[in-house]
Amino acid sequence: MSEEAHFLAIDIGASGGRVILGRWDGSRFALEDIHRFANGMEERDGHLFWNVDRLWREIQAGMRRYAACEDDARLKGIGIDTWAVDYVLLDAHGAPLGDPYAYRDPRNEGMAELVDQIIPPQELYERTGLQRLPFNTLYQLYAERNDPRLAAAAMLLLIPDFFHYRLTGKQVAEYTNATTTMFLDARRRTWATDLLERLGLPAHILPPLVMPGTRLGPLSPDVQQAVGFRSPAEVIAVGSHDTASAVAAIPGLDEHSAYISSGTWSLVGVERTEPLINEEARQFNVTNEGGVYGTIRLLKNVSGLWLLQECQRRWNEEGLHLTWDAIVAQAAAAPPLRCLIDPDAPEFLPVGDMPARIRDYCQRSGQPVPETVGEIARCCLESLALRYRQVIDALEHLTGQSISTVRIVGGGSQNALLCQLTADACRRTVVAGPAEGTALGNILVQAIATGHLPDLATARQAAAASVPQQVYTPQTTVHREADSR
Repeated sequence: MSEEAHFLAIDIGASGGRVILGRWDGSRFALEDIHRFANGMEERDGHLFWNVDRLWREIQAGMRRYAACEDDARLKGIGIDTWAVDYVLLDAHGAPLGDPYAYRDPRNEGMAELVDQIIPPQELYERTGLQRLPFNTLYQLYAERNDPRLAAAAMLLLIPDFFHYRLTGKQVAEYTNATTTMFLDARRRTWATDLLERLGLPAHILPPLVMPGTRLGPLSPDVQQAVGFRSPAEVIAVGSHDTASAVAAIPGLDEHSAYISSGTWSLVGVERTEPLINEEARQFNVTNEGGVYGTIRLLKNVSGLWLLQECQRRWNEEGLHLTWDAIVAQAAAAPPLRCLIDPDAPEFLPVGDMPARIRDYCQRSGQPVPETVGEIARCCLESLALRYRQVIDALEHLTGQSISTVRIVGGGSQNALLCQLTADACRRTVVAGPAEGTALGNILVQAIATGHLPDLATARQAAAASVPQQVYTPQTTVHREADSR
C-alpha cells in the first residue's frame, strides 16, 4: 500500500472555524479535528467587523498542532475556504487598512437601490447572474465609496484570498468566491471591471483570477518557521467559497438531485455546467455561482440555522443556557405547524432579539404566537423546511429537470428533526451527510490537484466511501403553505 497522504483543510464559517486533517490511504479519507475555534462579528462604534488577526492566529495554532504530532513530510497540501462576499483592503505595502466590515453591517442598507439608479437590476443580473442580496460585495463597496480607506487601497482580497496571501505572499482571487461579488461576468468567467467603473469604484484593486485546483506554491519561509513545519508545504486554491467546497463533496449528486449546504445559511441549489440567466430566473432571484472544475451552482441563499443560533444566543443572555440538542428536543416535542415565518424576511437578517422578532412576525400575520423555546424552535425549523420546498420546486421548474432527491451537507445534516421535516415538506427523499462536507470538499480538490485522484466524479466516489450518510423518507405530507409569503 502506498504511503498515507495528508491534507489540511482550513474551514472558517461565520460562527466558527476548524483545521481538519484528511488522511488518504488510497481508497478512503479519514477526517480528524486538529483545532476548532469560535468566530463571530465584533461590534465597534456602531459597525460590525471580522477580527482577521485573531483568525490568522487560530489558523497558525491549528498548523502548529499538526506539526507537533504528525510527520509533515506526508503533508501534500493545505487549502482554505471561508464564507463569501466580505473582503480586506490592503495598502500599497500589502498591509490591511483595518479589519474588514462584516456582511451584516448596517452600512449596506439602501445601497442596492442606489446602485439601481446607475445600473438597472436587469442589466446587472444579465451580466453577473447573481442573486440580489443587500450584502453582495458590489453593494458593500458602494457603501464605502467615500471612505478614505477605499481611496487608499491598492488591493482587494476576499477573506480566503487574504489568508492565501498571509500563507504564501501571493495576491490572487479564487474563482468560486469571486463569483459572489456581483462584479464577475458569469458567462465569460472574468472580472466585469466596467461595472465598478460606472459606479465610480476602483477596478485596479482587483487581483488576477485563479481557478480551484491551482497550486499557489509553498508556505512562505516565515510562516513555515512560525508553525514549526520541517518540510515545505504547498498551498492549493480549493473552492474557497465554503459552499463550493461543500458541494464538491456531495456523493451521488446528479441531474435529479438538489443540494442544501446547511449551516448559518442554507444554500439550496442544483449543479449545472452553464449559468442559467433569464428574466424568470431573475424574478425568482436565483444565483449562478462558480463551482469546482467547470461546474455552476444554480442556487438560492436561504436564511438557515442563523435563526436558531441567534435565538440560542438570546436565550443564553437570559440565563437559560440551552444546548443545541436541548433546543432541538424541545422543538420535536412542540405541536406541529402552529405558526410559520418567512425565514428570508428582512427583519431576521440583523443581529438582535430573534425570539421577539419571531413573536412579532407571527402576531402581525394573525397566527398563534410562539412563546416557549420549543414552539419558537419548531416554528424556525418548519419554516425552513417549507422554504426549501418552495426553492426546490422553483429550481425544478426553471431547469426543466425533475428532482427526486435532496442531499443535505454541513452541520445541518446532523439535525435529524430538520432533515425529517425537509423530507416531509419537500415530499422527496433526503440523504444527509457528510456533516464535514466543506472540509472534505476542500480536501478532495487538493487531492485532485496533487494527482491523488483523477477527477471530480472519482473524488465524490471516494467521499461516499469515507463518510456515513442517513436516509430520510417522507412520513407525512405537509399541505399547508406559509401564509406569510
